[in-house]
Amino acid sequence: MKKMKEMNEKKEENKKEEMKRKKNEQKREKEKHQDGSGAGKTKKERRREAPVNEEGKKQGCLDPASVLTPNTLDDVQLMEDTGLEAYRFSISWSRLIPNGRGAVNPKGLQYYNKLINELISHGIQPHVTLHHTDLPQALEDEYGGWVSRKIVKDFTAYADVCFRKFGDRISYWTTMNEANVFVLEGYDTGFLPPQRCPPPYGGNCSTGNSSTEPYMAAHHILLAHASAARLYKKRYQDKQHGVIGLNVFSYWFIPLTNSTEDKIATQRANDFFLGWFVDPLVFGDYPQTMKKIVGSRLPSFTYAESSQVKGSFDFIGVNHYITMYVNDNPSSLNMEDRDVLADMAVQFTSQRTRCNSTLEDWPRVKYLHAYIGSLLDALRQIEALSDIADKFKYNNYSLLQKSSTLIRGDL
Repeated sequence: MKKMKEMNEKKEENKKEEMKRKKNEQKREKEKHQDGSGAGKTKKERRREAPVNEEGKKQGCLDPASVLTPNTLDDVQLMEDTGLEAYRFSISWSRLIPNGRGAVNPKGLQYYNKLINELISHGIQPHVTLHHTDLPQALEDEYGGWVSRKIVKDFTAYADVCFRKFGDRISYWTTMNEANVFVLEGYDTGFLPPQRCPPPYGGNCSTGNSSTEPYMAAHHILLAHASAARLYKKRYQDKQHGVIGLNVFSYWFIPLTNSTEDKIATQRANDFFLGWFVDPLVFGDYPQTMKKIVGSRLPSFTYAESSQVKGSFDFIGVNHYITMYVNDNPSSLNMEDRDVLADMAVQFTSQRTRCNSTLEDWPRVKYLHAYIGSLLDALRQIEALSDIADKFKYNNYSLLQKSSTLIRGDL
């Protein structure tokens, strides 16, 4: 009886300990969502920055959406607990150099040094993006930001500060995040700053020209990227041993039907979405499809510019979220005033898995199992090709393996 009593008491103690543990986990989960620390669970940051006029930061095109300063120590600890090996974050130009050029903000410099050092101390490799939508408002007001060639000089000077101040600890530099999405949604549809998209294109924008400015902004982004990359390779790369590249967004396009028209339209969509930036970086010029359709609205590279842009990367980053069906839509080319979307002359459709409020969401689990597993298989095949492997880097390769294993385990 005494032994049984002791066993029951021990069992009760274990039960209380388990309840206490679960309660603490729930508390940490609640706090994590309240303070936004959950951003540490992915290798790409959420956009969170200090408010304007705090720590010397001035107005940027992304404000006032950026309102919170992350709790750096807690965020980084969560990343380590999650098993991340790398973390890509964006430096706010308006925080580091508030007026776009000139004096460096010492508090902004201190913040990024603290973040970088904290990541390294936890065994997490920091990757830096120099531009993620946020441009100092002073430059937007002065000359229109990315629609002006003047931005090339100012961006290069900003990049120089970053290379000089942080390059001893940064091995991966991305000049632009999703450059193609930025110009489409910032200068055509108006979903992103600087919202230059007057009717009939974006709707509520008060300035801009969606027929020409997306192409102008893209052209200057390519020139600015090439200029910054050239500076890095000439002045810093041999000493710092890092690499530099540019990031684009990519759909996976599939013809809606097996018709020749839809197949050609799918290639045209790829030319406009990816070729717009990748072709100049690889070949030194825009795709012939774009040149033929857009005509004089598409800026042209001089021989010197083409030579500078071509090959100005150590890597090209790709963000991918969704697959789209493509249907030919030649009638849009008959419009007198066309934006980029009309120039593509396509219609996009997609299918999405229905939302399920319960945890018994097996269709989505099976989708993720197939998708992540297939990506992991592709990476393993690429890794086996020694001549390609060195140029193909996936920073969260081990995390991908873990994700695939977890999902496969659920099945």
